[in-house]
Amino acid sequence: MIRKGMALSLALAAIMLTACGESGSSSSSSGSAADSTSAAASSEAEQESKKSFKDDSGMLADLSEGMPSFFESSNGWTNGSMFNVFWRAENVTFENGKMQLKIDYDPREEQGIPYSGGEFRSKDFYGYGRYEASIKAIKNNGVVTSLFTYTGPTDSNPWDEIDIEILGKDTTKVQFNYFTDSKGNHEYMYDLGFDASEDFHTYAFEWHKDKIVWFVDGKEAYTATENLPSTPSNIMANVWCGKGVDSWLEKFDDSNIPLTGEYEWVKFTPFDE
Repeated sequence: MIRKGMALSLALAAIMLTACGESGSSSSSSGSAADSTSAAASSEAEQESKKSFKDDSGMLADLSEGMPSFFESSNGWTNGSMFNVFWRAENVTFENGKMQLKIDYDPREEQGIPYSGGEFRSKDFYGYGRYEASIKAIKNNGVVTSLFTYTGPTDSNPWDEIDIEILGKDTTKVQFNYFTDSKGNHEYMYDLGFDASEDFHTYAFEWHKDKIVWFVDGKEAYTATENLPSTPSNIMANVWCGKGVDSWLEKFDDSNIPLTGEYEWVKFTPFDE
């Protein structure tokens, strides 16, 4: 227990210290507030730098933030031919900091197509540069999970395309391909050394005037140098099931529907060529 005399001495000392430090206290308080504001601004700037952006330095679609303003979902049409899906906006969702592209039954069954698919595409066109994305693919016969560039007759352009396609029948491999003015048949299968359906990995290609170079997790995987595409294109990603292409994809197995591929981000860095 503190005795009365000691308590009084302590109280007087406290008053004197407070009086002596009033001006310093105000300054210190002000400094703390400034430091706090500065820290908050720094944190906000740091968070802002991680969000989606599009400028002269390139483009980053950080899909943890939802749909970036410079991308959109395909909705209300089908590619026909080997694509056994109608693109539906509701098949593009954002949960747990990632984008989900989904294959599902389509109750509308327009044009007799029983399935729906998810597709994500840029509003603008992009040329030479590095294209990359973090993807977790679908493992299922008859299915494709992709990242690619595309333009064609609907854009009043030749059909030019560069592809990264993970076939659900064997997700330990990835297929690279490209089309120049509708001419394809440049497929190349690359052995990943892992299962692309089990975790996220980075898939990329660098599009130059004189070559296309594909990469997996930063490692160079394949180079093409002949009859290359040159038309600026949309950046696209989709998941779909095929029909009439069983020799390529295997027959589609719909027993596990819905099927979901996931994307963490998509990035473009331009080249000055």
